[in-house]
Amino acid sequence: MNRTEVPDRIQRYVRYVPLVVVPCLLIASTYPGEYRVPVTYWIFSMLSVLVFVTGRRWPVLASLAISALAVPMFVADAWGLSELVPYLGAVAVVDVTMRAERRELVAVSATGWCGSVLAGIWFESHDAFWSVTTAVKVLAYVGLPLLLGLYLRSQRELAANNLAQTRAAERSALARELHDLVAHHMASIVLRIGVAQHVLAPQDEAVQEVLTDVHATASDALTDIRRLLVALRDPSLGEVALVEPDAVGAEIEAAVDRVRAADFQVQAHVESGAADLDAIGRLTLLRVIQESLTNVMKHGRKKEPVSVSVRRKDGRVEVRVSNNFDGSAKGAGHGLVGMRERAKLVGGEMTAGTLGDGRWELYVSIPLVAEGGDS
Repeated sequence: MNRTEVPDRIQRYVRYVPLVVVPCLLIASTYPGEYRVPVTYWIFSMLSVLVFVTGRRWPVLASLAISALAVPMFVADAWGLSELVPYLGAVAVVDVTMRAERRELVAVSATGWCGSVLAGIWFESHDAFWSVTTAVKVLAYVGLPLLLGLYLRSQRELAANNLAQTRAAERSALARELHDLVAHHMASIVLRIGVAQHVLAPQDEAVQEVLTDVHATASDALTDIRRLLVALRDPSLGEVALVEPDAVGAEIEAAVDRVRAADFQVQAHVESGAADLDAIGRLTLLRVIQESLTNVMKHGRKKEPVSVSVRRKDGRVEVRVSNNFDGSAKGAGHGLVGMRERAKLVGGEMTAGTLGDGRWELYVSIPLVAEGGDS
């Protein structure tokens, strides 16, 4: 069973808990000869439970319906533990806050429940509506469910991140094993075929043609293996679309525009030859530029010019990003480590440091034909 299925299954079972708890609360509030829970209260209570149980696919609508059903229960003359039943609306708010992808949906759910709470306070004859007590009740009955929902949401996201990191580590280990088991042998085959071509007599043209074809096939296979190695070691390649050649310039320009929108002065020079990289090379180029410009926005001085240069030279694409950094930004952070790893995986190189004029420069060189990592 997948690890992510366990919390989801538990959450599915938890939704059925009110089916048992609510009737128990109502029965426990029944005192023969003294007090009986009204039939209408039973109806509203069980309707709330059914809406909650069946509302997994539409949590916001379920929350609003439960909040509406809570109003007549707040108004009713409840007794004992039965008074807790309307607060199933608070549980519904927790559910929405934990699961909703948009803040607006959480706000709608919380507003509906807040209206029900205020309506219940309004119909209480023994309390003044405009009082500190009302404010405290609203903060408790609405604020605490929101905080609990946010906490549970953060725990789910943390668990998902840990799972992603585990998968990334497994992919990296698999990539190393693939490299060790296959790439070295393929490189040896390519080398031996090359030696055989040199020692054969010139008149053996048919054999030479076969060896040439095998040499080319093995070389292509070795290149594909190394590209697969890059993809396995970088899980993001399986989650995002690779950049098309025609889109390279537009993507770089979009990254530059984001920096300009942050009030930086950017001087960009991008040659069209950068699009001649292969798919992984193009993605590496784009990620390096994006990470570099992100660092500029985090640590750079806005009044100082930023220079971005992408050009083709001697069978490689060279990237230079320079600007004046704050002194506290110098050093090897995780971003620099990640960029250096990306460059290495496609057979490139990267340097970063302070120039003679005090400006910080990042330099990355990517070969037009991927060379892979070390063999």
